[in-house]
Amino acid sequence: MKAKRKNVIAIILGGGQGSRLYPLTESRSKPAVPIGGKYRLVDIPISNCMNSDIYRMFVLTQFNSASLNAHIKNTYVFSAFSQAFVDILAAEQTPDNPTWFQGTADAVRQCMPHFLNHDFDYALILSGDQLYQMDLNEMIEEHIRKDAEISIATLPVNAKDASDFGILKTNSDSFIESFIEKPVQSLLTDWSSEVSDEMKAEGKLYLASMGIYIFNKDLLVDLMNDPETKDFGKEIIPQSVSTRKVLSYQYEGYWTDIGNIDSFFEANIGLTDDVPKFNLFDNDNKIFTRPRLLPPSKFQNTLIDRSLISEGCILNAKEITKSVIGIRSRIGKDTVIQNCYVMGNDIYQSIEQMEKDLSNDKILMGIGERCFIKNALIDKNCRIGNDVEIIGGDQLENSTNELYSVKEGIVVIKKGVTIPDNYVIK
Repeated sequence: MKAKRKNVIAIILGGGQGSRLYPLTESRSKPAVPIGGKYRLVDIPISNCMNSDIYRMFVLTQFNSASLNAHIKNTYVFSAFSQAFVDILAAEQTPDNPTWFQGTADAVRQCMPHFLNHDFDYALILSGDQLYQMDLNEMIEEHIRKDAEISIATLPVNAKDASDFGILKTNSDSFIESFIEKPVQSLLTDWSSEVSDEMKAEGKLYLASMGIYIFNKDLLVDLMNDPETKDFGKEIIPQSVSTRKVLSYQYEGYWTDIGNIDSFFEANIGLTDDVPKFNLFDNDNKIFTRPRLLPPSKFQNTLIDRSLISEGCILNAKEITKSVIGIRSRIGKDTVIQNCYVMGNDIYQSIEQMEKDLSNDKILMGIGERCFIKNALIDKNCRIGNDVEIIGGDQLENSTNELYSVKEGIVVIKKGVTIPDNYVIK
């Protein structure tokens, strides 16, 4: 049985303050963080919905939402004759809700009056900080076919990774019988579930919750009447397993939670692999984003190897290796970039502006000449001078200052800062 997609609404949870992604979230919300050189994190769940013919979406957020508002307003513009929309619902104080969102379930509860203005039978709840490509139709159809009340997307994981997730145990018909949050290794013996032979061969015997849910409308409304429950993963799902028909929908494709700097950096650099786990070059699973109408990128005497170069760049670098270069990037001659994510710039400097900056001994927007940068993440609109050396790695301790942060050996240059000539981080 196929679900009528007009009977499904998608609720994309923008997350909290995003402290694990600091300093990328210092001036923007987590869903607005740039990924892959030209996209934003929020484009991933929205694209999954659009590729699954789900065109009514709400994005819930409460921190630094200005750039997210601008991105969605400038990107997701549908026909005036359709019912499609992507609406941002920011936390708002009302007589009934004087506080900000207290958790994922509380966010949905506070926004419920907006959802109920629309006709729907199923609510699809997604995270705004995950990288994956899923046919959500299949999950919805399985939910309907098995007459489930709640469905949870689950990912087979090995024993080492299981301790980082909520682990579910299923019966022979894929309904969930029990749930445990981040179990220690010694408890895993009794928590294996039925998985495919391929997953068994990889030692992935445990089903982890991906934080992707389908709720029947009536049940969701009923559950939201209890103001004491604040979170889906910690409260509503564990409490529902024993009292409701909760289905596990197994997904065996690529999925990663990119909630911290390390996983975010790894996910971006992974896009440069010969056969990346996340496929940007897929006719059937396009990643939609803002059409900026930028010119082609321009290169001069640059060796480029295993890298993604976004549009509108002016590159005179000596070498760019295993790196992602974002829109409107400018990199000077004899500069070497290795294993980096350079987010690029929001605007171009005009020739007049560049001449004025040079006459005032001000560093130009972009990366200067004769620099060597490795294992770094450079946020947007930075000005990096000439002869700068930035080498991330295990030799660096976690730290932060007004110019950059170091997390797990990755040097994160903060948005819009100026790094002077001859500056060294190593």
